[in-house]
Amino acid sequence: MQIALYEPEIPPNTGNIARLCAATKTPLHLIEPLGFLVDDKHLRRAGLDYWPHVDVSIHSNFEVFLDTVKPERLVLASAKAATAHHKFQFHSNDVLLLGPETRGLPQDLLEQYPTCVRIPIWGKVRSLNLSTATGILLFEALRQTEGLPD
Repeated sequence: MQIALYEPEIPPNTGNIARLCAATKTPLHLIEPLGFLVDDKHLRRAGLDYWPHVDVSIHSNFEVFLDTVKPERLVLASAKAATAHHKFQFHSNDVLLLGPETRGLPQDLLEQYPTCVRIPIWGKVRSLNLSTATGILLFEALRQTEGLPD
């Protein structure tokens, strides 16, 4: 399992996701342009002292990410997806792709990569925080693929 953030915008969210990735030994891919500098104090603060334990790669654009990582399957996260994450069958080699906080993944990516899931929301909010959504998706994917330790 791997996490890829497409053009993330908010440093604390990326820092929290990096911390999640350190805790679960999940590789993290950041796809530029980023909405912050990698040495941003808020990014570092959110990741605390776990950054040395994060397997993080930064890719200059989506095409470079694809050429470098060569994902077998991208699983996109979108509120527009028809399939709820808990009704989707994850594979252990999936790359979970999440979009920028203010606009989500672009429509052309959603059309090009139809393997897409949503996290059900039944309360009166439009969306979940990016780091919260990433944690929900990652742990469900790990649970399904027996990637969680006892």
